[in-house]
Amino acid sequence: MDITTQKRNAKQFIKNWQNRGHEKQDSQSFWLQLLRDVLGVEEPEQFIKFEKKVQLSHESFIDGYIDQTHVMIEQKGSNKDLDKPIRQSSGELLTPFQQAQRYANNLPYSERPRWIVTCNFIEFRVYDMEHPNSEPVRIELKDLEKNYYQLEFLVDKSNEHLEKEKQVSLNAGELVGKIYDELLKQYKDPNNEHSQKSINQLCVRIVFCLYAEDAGIFGKRNMFHDYLEQFDVRQMRQALIKLFKVLDTKEEDRDPYLADDDPKLAEFPYVNGGMFSNEDIEIPSFTDELRSLLLSKASDEFDWSEISPTIFGAVFESTLNPETRRQGGMHYTSVENIHKVIDPLFLDDLKNELNEIKKTKQLATLKKKARKFQEKLANLTFFDPACGSGNFLTETYLQLRKLENEAIKLIYPNPSLDVGQAKDIIKVSIQQFYGIEINDFAVSVAKTALWIAESQMLEETKDIFYADWDFLPLKTYTHIHEGNALTMNWNDVIPNYACHYVMGNPPFSGARIMNLQQKTDLKKACGNVKGIGNLDYVCGWYFKSANYIQDTDTKVCFVSTNSITQGEQVPILWKNLVNNYSITINFAYRTFIWNSETKDKAHVHVVIIEFDTKSASKKIIYDESSRPKAVKEIDGYLLEAPNIFIENTTECVSVNAPEARSGNQPIDDGNYLFDKKEYLEFVAKEPRSKKYFKRWVGAREFIHRTYRYCLWLGFAKPEDLRKMPLVLNRIKAVKQFRLNSKRKSTQRIADIPTHFQVETITRSNYLIMPLTSSQRRRYVPIGFMTPEYLASNLVTVIPDASLYDFGIITSNMFMSWMRAIGGRLKSDYRITKNNVYNNFPWPTPTDKQKAKIEKTAQAILDARALYPNSSLADLYDPLTMPKELLKAHQDNDRAVMEAYGLSVKETTESDAVAHLFKMYEKLTKSNN
Repeated sequence: MDITTQKRNAKQFIKNWQNRGHEKQDSQSFWLQLLRDVLGVEEPEQFIKFEKKVQLSHESFIDGYIDQTHVMIEQKGSNKDLDKPIRQSSGELLTPFQQAQRYANNLPYSERPRWIVTCNFIEFRVYDMEHPNSEPVRIELKDLEKNYYQLEFLVDKSNEHLEKEKQVSLNAGELVGKIYDELLKQYKDPNNEHSQKSINQLCVRIVFCLYAEDAGIFGKRNMFHDYLEQFDVRQMRQALIKLFKVLDTKEEDRDPYLADDDPKLAEFPYVNGGMFSNEDIEIPSFTDELRSLLLSKASDEFDWSEISPTIFGAVFESTLNPETRRQGGMHYTSVENIHKVIDPLFLDDLKNELNEIKKTKQLATLKKKARKFQEKLANLTFFDPACGSGNFLTETYLQLRKLENEAIKLIYPNPSLDVGQAKDIIKVSIQQFYGIEINDFAVSVAKTALWIAESQMLEETKDIFYADWDFLPLKTYTHIHEGNALTMNWNDVIPNYACHYVMGNPPFSGARIMNLQQKTDLKKACGNVKGIGNLDYVCGWYFKSANYIQDTDTKVCFVSTNSITQGEQVPILWKNLVNNYSITINFAYRTFIWNSETKDKAHVHVVIIEFDTKSASKKIIYDESSRPKAVKEIDGYLLEAPNIFIENTTECVSVNAPEARSGNQPIDDGNYLFDKKEYLEFVAKEPRSKKYFKRWVGAREFIHRTYRYCLWLGFAKPEDLRKMPLVLNRIKAVKQFRLNSKRKSTQRIADIPTHFQVETITRSNYLIMPLTSSQRRRYVPIGFMTPEYLASNLVTVIPDASLYDFGIITSNMFMSWMRAIGGRLKSDYRITKNNVYNNFPWPTPTDKQKAKIEKTAQAILDARALYPNSSLADLYDPLTMPKELLKAHQDNDRAVMEAYGLSVKETTESDAVAHLFKMYEKLTKSNN
């Protein structure tokens, strides 16, 4: 967000919050708006946690907590003085800061805040806990427009070491991109397949050499630079060809006179590992600009030894064409998000095991346990069947080696006396890591990233022993295989009985955007699965994995688009996996945004799911704020519930539910739809047509109250039509459009061009329910329409609906059901008739309960009517929702929940969904 926008938003924020500030009602809205509008956090609901539990002598709650920046917030109402003590439930008198300090002292050490913020809507006080005795920074709301930058610590994720590695890696990626672009200009035929593969391989080799000279792998610094500097621009190409040949030749096999001919070239060691073995790669001529870029910018002025191989692998791969990357479904992963997979999958347990070993008092026993732990690390195997640039494998290798170094310190308490050879001391190897990747360049990048990680960790082990071990020649080989994971036999890469963990983030191509090859691959991976056309591409990896891990203890954990846990994909995917492969989910992250380290960040809404065939006794669900919750079972919707699969149905499962219909679908190529200006112009030219126009309402028009107009001719008499030449032209255009369609069903309705393909023409009032709605809204706006309005196919219509019907489907019971089983469009709710509405279990209220719901439903409409100039988008925005409307909805929620036999106070949303699932199961069994 630019400075101008921030200042403008800060000014509006001040205006919104002047003379407001109720501690309970307004706190969350205040902080969400501040983070989103002023500080530029795209999904503040996922960034900040509210009501974080902390155990004092009693259970208490922290008003706000930001994990990523270690910020604790203590919020008070605008009527509270931040300097004055407030009596606590325990009877103590504490200032807001003292209250926050007490919370901080009772948190685990790793969760204690760096910053404490107290606020009363009028003033912010910022306490830096690195300097606990210093005076707080004071920022008044009225001055926020000029002082907003003082709150940027709330979103500044800087961690000095990690941030430095990240920035170095991003800068390195920029350099690679520039080198790539300059090289590409020099190829005779840059679009030739051999040239494309050659430039990718050449970039990998150059990067390895740049890293090797800075990290000391070649024996001394600047060897690559000093060797190339001897040659002018016309000799650079041949110089590289000779260098690559030498790097691939053992010293005993080299020309004995090489040191006489070119002593600098002769100093380079043998690399091995296959990186320089292909002599057929095409290397173009250099230019002065390219030579300067390589020697000055990339070598002289940049230190490659400080890159993070995990991040750099992804950034390096981003030199590929962005369109190629999008089509392949590749999205690159932050270290933080990688740990959301590997920490609960295995790393947390390994760390805990090592910590227990460290508690051993007797030295001999300690060393024995540490050796056994090291052997365990060295025997674990990891497989990423869509490994891309290898960042999951690389980060896992780094973490295992760090644990191994900790174990080595226990095994060798006197390292200077115990020193041996690296091969005798280091057991963890990159040979434990396996991958499949379809892109040849990514395969090379993944191998290089693992080699760089290996070299960096060797340096850390050398520091323990003060040893001088050589990294080259490469003695370990990476098991990264080029190929199509959905058509390969994974046992050819690593036998399933030898694999401990399968993990990664397979391609994110949706069911509707896959190309023909991807659809073919998916069918081969999934077999004869009914409804396969509705599955995302990633589902192929789920079916392949489920088959691969049969009769093993192997665990699988994938990052996937959240759509595979929503709507119609759940019964297609998870019903098959559960019933045919005995799959159980052991831990899962519900929907969150998957961030990357590349400049063109891919914002994808994802879930993380770990599964196996053994069913772990301990199961965990991480919510949208990454808070873990221990549960007994996890279903395909990532709910704490048994596996019940909600399948599309054309009829309501509840006999007392009013019938819903799809809205009108013209199939008219836009000939019957008009905006207001077009409508007025048309009617002015064709006055007879006015009586055939109706207002047209879809989801957007309904929510924003910006209606269009539709020419509805279904009831028009032929003699009337013949008197309207402009209308006849529209009819002819619709008929021709339908005839030209490739779809048989569209061609058939060309014979009745005055009618729509789908017609829902009501003669009385009806309820309208949008097919999509923002996930920010607690309640999806639903409302009544009169027959003068024609509903589009982007809404669901409930004809002749009553106030009671409205009360039920606008309640938190229906909203909870919708959030649980409905699909998503990106992150927005998708509320389909056949999936969400028809499967919703309706209550059987008493007459008294029904009358109460009718009364609370009318109160919602009355509350809306108080704001005639506000759209439903305004009224249902959580930041601007009027208190009268919120209270009306809350009253309606209570009335509806009573009809279900539930209590608002004692029922969470998960409880409500579980109750509805039980009702659904009972209803569907009785219907069958």
